[in-house]
Amino acid sequence: MRIVVALGGNALLRRGEPMTADNQRANIRIAAEQIAKIHPGNELVIAHGNGPQVGLLSLQAQSYKPDEAYPLDVLGAETEGMIGYIIEQELGNLLDFEVPFATLLTQVEVDANDPAFKDPTKFIGPVYSKEDAERLAKEKGWVVKADGDKYRRVVASPKPKRIFEIRPIKWLLEKSSIVICAGGGGIPTMYDAERKLKGIEAVIDKDLCSALLAEQLEADLLVIATDVNAAFIDYGKPSQKAIAQAHPDELERLGFAAGSMGPKVQAACDFARHTGKVAVIGSLADIEDIVKGTAGTRVSTSKPGISYR
Repeated sequence: MRIVVALGGNALLRRGEPMTADNQRANIRIAAEQIAKIHPGNELVIAHGNGPQVGLLSLQAQSYKPDEAYPLDVLGAETEGMIGYIIEQELGNLLDFEVPFATLLTQVEVDANDPAFKDPTKFIGPVYSKEDAERLAKEKGWVVKADGDKYRRVVASPKPKRIFEIRPIKWLLEKSSIVICAGGGGIPTMYDAERKLKGIEAVIDKDLCSALLAEQLEADLLVIATDVNAAFIDYGKPSQKAIAQAHPDELERLGFAAGSMGPKVQAACDFARHTGKVAVIGSLADIEDIVKGTAGTRVSTSKPGISYR
C-alpha cells in the first residue's frame, strides 16, 4: 500500500516540554519506532507538524532588527529541513541501510483572498500566561488567543490549493524512497499580480495539507496520527465514546472543535470523499493495527452511518 502518515505535533514535542533538540529527537525516535513497523511491503510518505518549532524560530527572529527578521514562510522552510533531518536519521537507524530517504522542501499554493487572513486561528510557538501573552501581543503586534488554560500566538491558516513538488515526490516513491514532505502543512506561497510566486505570512494546517498530499499521490491510506486512539464524542466526559467507523457526512454532523480534532476530521472526510479510500484518525502507538484495519476511527464512503467502540 501507499500510505501517508501525518504526524501530530505531540510526535515531535509534547505539550509543556522545553523545546530542546534532545526532547524533540527523543520524541521523534519513539515515532520512528512505530513507523518502522509498517515499512515492510508499503510505500511511506511522512508529513509532520511544526508549530512549536516555527514559533521558536519566530521568537529568535524577534531579537533581530525589524528589517533583519525572517518571515514565517522562510522559517517554515527551515523547520522542514530540521525536522526532516531528524526523522531521516532516527528512522534510518531502524531500517535496512539500503532503504533510501528524501526530505523535500514543499511549497503549497494558497489563495490571497482566503478568509483565513481576516481571522487568524493557527497556534504557533510556546504557551504563555494571559498577562505575558497580552504583553507580547502589544510589543510585537501579534494576535493571541486562548489555548486551553494558556495563551499562544495565532496566525492565518489558509486552505492548501496545490502542492508544487508533487511530481518529484512521486518520482522518489517510484524509486522506493521514504519521503518526508509537506512539513508544517508546507511552505505557504501565492502568486502576485505579476504571476510571480512568493511566500506569505501564514501556516497551513498540516492535516488538511496531508489530505491533499495523499489525494494527489493516489495513496491507499491516510493515517492522521495524534495523541488519542480515536475521535470521540463527549470527549473527557463520563459519556465519551470512541468512534470506530463513520461516513464523512455523519462524522461532520458531530461538530468537532476547530482548535483540536476539527481539522483532523475535516482532513479525513475530504480524503475519503475525494478518493473513495480510507482515512484513519488514531494513535501512533496503534499504527500496525490501524494499517490492519482494527484500530482508530476509520472514515470511508463505503459504509453509511457511524459505529462506536
